Amino acid sequence: MKISVIVPAYNEEECIDRTIKTVRERAGLSVNEVIVVDGGSSDNTEAIAQQTSATVFVSPQKGRAAQMNYGARQATADILYFLHADSVPPQDFDQKIINTVTQKAPAGCFRLAFDHNHWLLQSYAWFTKFDIDAFRFGDQSLFIKREHFFSIDGFREDHLLMEDNEIVRRIKESYAFSIIDDTVTTSARSYQKVGVIKLQLLFVVIYLLYFLGVKQEYLLMLKEKALREG
Repeated sequence: MKISVIVPAYNEEECIDRTIKTVRERAGLSVNEVIVVDGGSSDNTEAIAQQTSATVFVSPQKGRAAQMNYGARQATADILYFLHADSVPPQDFDQKIINTVTQKAPAGCFRLAFDHNHWLLQSYAWFTKFDIDAFRFGDQSLFIKREHFFSIDGFREDHLLMEDNEIVRRIKESYAFSIIDDTVTTSARSYQKVGVIKLQLLFVVIYLLYFLGVKQEYLLMLKEKALREG
């Protein structure tokens, strides 16, 4: 089996090169391609990605869900692996994914780790080992067999936030889902900018408002305002 790694990106010039290089360094021959789907970045993300081993596309629609769906349509491998631009997978991640898909479940994710040793961040990450939907988000990355992804119509493009949590819930309605006992390491930059407690509380509020039916545009405004003001 082969894997297509799909990386949605928007203004990620600081980390896109490192992410792609790390993916290549930590994967074996099972990674068929690395696809970067840019959402119309205003910085040098696209140009930097073009200089790497990745195949780069510009999505006709901005938004992580739309970008990942677009990348999935370009992908050619048996397994789709969605990875955030500021996250890096563990060593031999490709073989771990293939072992899980062939032996346990057609879809799943890794546990989470942060690139900062703040004790609260380590506590947040510790909870991701539990199979509880409230702890499933895109920073943990998501892998799924290609045919299963398209059978559920991919990510919901009307979601500006929570698209990762929403698709996991839909996957579980039809297929088995497995959490690999290894970690994807993601950047703690937003927590460092806004504050570890403040940002986590914001995420909790957004999560609750989402299930109360609050409009996506308002949820995104809350998040962007917090990140902008720090």
